[in-house]
Amino acid sequence: MQKITIYTDGGCRGNPGPGGWGAILEYGGHRKELKGHAEETTNNRMELTAAIEALSGITRQCPVDLYTDSVYVRDGISKWMANWKKNNWRTASRKAVKNKDLWQVLDELNNTHSVDWHWVKGHSGHPGNDRADELANEAMDELMASQI
Repeated sequence: MQKITIYTDGGCRGNPGPGGWGAILEYGGHRKELKGHAEETTNNRMELTAAIEALSGITRQCPVDLYTDSVYVRDGISKWMANWKKNNWRTASRKAVKNKDLWQVLDELNNTHSVDWHWVKGHSGHPGNDRADELANEAMDELMASQI
């Protein structure tokens, strides 16, 4: 079975503030671009939302290579998640996990598909990451224009 390749990015103007996310899904020569926004959010919520929306866009169980420039997303899903769940959604310092609602959705999607999580440096000339960033910024621009 061929893998789906996904590139995601999220951001916001102000933290918190208006935010946007972008995602690209590539499979067998096909490409789908997704984007969206939120009026009052954080950068981390938009990074998580980009991954969630991308994985939600997959119609059948399959292997995935997902590229993100967010260490928070990559480490959260691949390093911290097991302990958070074991500790009733508490961090090692016993604080409530931020963005628990999104982490729980991402965990379910991660378990549905066989996802390999990859980190790429943001704004470094990586075409997939750069386009996901453009999509996130387009979504923020659209949100700002709709508020005028």
